[in-house]
Amino acid sequence: MTTAIARTIDAIWKMEAARIIGGLARRVRDVGLAEDLAQDALIAALEQWPAKGIPPNPGAWLAMTARNKAIDRLRRDANLRRKLDELGHELEDSAMPAEIAEGIQDDVLRLIFTACHPLLPHEAQIALTLRIVCGLTTEEIARAQLVPEPTVQQRIVRAKKKLADAGIGFNDIAPEDFDARLGAVLQVIYLIYNEGYSASSGSSYLRLSLCEEALRLARMLVHMAKEEAEIHALLALMELQSSRARARTDATGTPIPLPEQNRNHWDRLQIARGLKSLETSRNLGGPPGVYYLQAAIAACHARAVTPDATDWPQISALYSLLFELTQSPVVRLNHAVAVGMAYGPSSGLQLLAPLQTEAALRDYHPLWAARGELLYRAERHAEARAAFETAAGMTRNAPEKTALLARAAACGQ
Repeated sequence: MTTAIARTIDAIWKMEAARIIGGLARRVRDVGLAEDLAQDALIAALEQWPAKGIPPNPGAWLAMTARNKAIDRLRRDANLRRKLDELGHELEDSAMPAEIAEGIQDDVLRLIFTACHPLLPHEAQIALTLRIVCGLTTEEIARAQLVPEPTVQQRIVRAKKKLADAGIGFNDIAPEDFDARLGAVLQVIYLIYNEGYSASSGSSYLRLSLCEEALRLARMLVHMAKEEAEIHALLALMELQSSRARARTDATGTPIPLPEQNRNHWDRLQIARGLKSLETSRNLGGPPGVYYLQAAIAACHARAVTPDATDWPQISALYSLLFELTQSPVVRLNHAVAVGMAYGPSSGLQLLAPLQTEAALRDYHPLWAARGELLYRAERHAEARAAFETAAGMTRNAPEKTALLARAAACGQ
């Protein structure tokens, strides 16, 4: 198999996997089995496409192949004979490829709500959804959750088993399901977005298809629950961040730091949509939630015509409130950076120092990149260079590594 075909198949799989697994889960009512069947379809593509060529509609080919494998699996497996009797007619009469694509949007959202079942611990809900919907590896999920990789593996295996043992199906979302699972679903959607906004590994810094999928899911939730302030806030946050997409990388795909971005390339229409959603969230009342505070921070950046116009004291205050809600070490890191930008790099470095010994952030490259930026602003160039090199050694994303090494080189010897 040529490298080009392998990359094409990988890209197609990343775009289609969640939809295929969602469609299968609706039919076989077992998330773990649905993922296995989808993987079988991927294996078939890896075997057949290099010789026969990539089909005109590869997503539909994968969906149809997975559907056929579901029928074969149910027929073959004696333990699932009862399911075959109940579901065989549904599978036999299910849609052809063009029709499969039409109902696929709800399948992905239902898949997330299924994986976020309250039977599962919160961390397991997140890990399972990132694995199935995002297609992230256990290593990537471990880095996102700041835990060891074996911990993530155990969470995913146990989550699938618990859902299967409990006979948790893949049904329509009942009102009580919506309310009980909404918090976890919002977190998952934002994690999906973040993986697209700043890919944890690979040869691309951005995975815009994931950003677009997260935005689509959030818009669907807004229509389902117009009075939920945090849904509007999450949509506002993602719209505001996405407005910078065209300015975030150069022609080679290397990331451009926020202060150096050409703000003329920011999408003003998307900023307007984000600010409107933020206003809607605020007007719905109640105390500000985690997504409202993050969206308010993004709005401070969006309103700044130039980097110097950024209201860093306000951003610092918002991060302080956000930390009170989350107690997240990553939020503490962002607060330290904001303080450094608002009140001078020495103030930021002072807050950053204790974070360097936190176990959860030991291998977290943004910590060292932030330290490098603050050290550079403090004109401690040799230390800044070392910090950027440390960050470059930790990241698994190739374009980000290139950018960090360039920052290190700019610090001089």
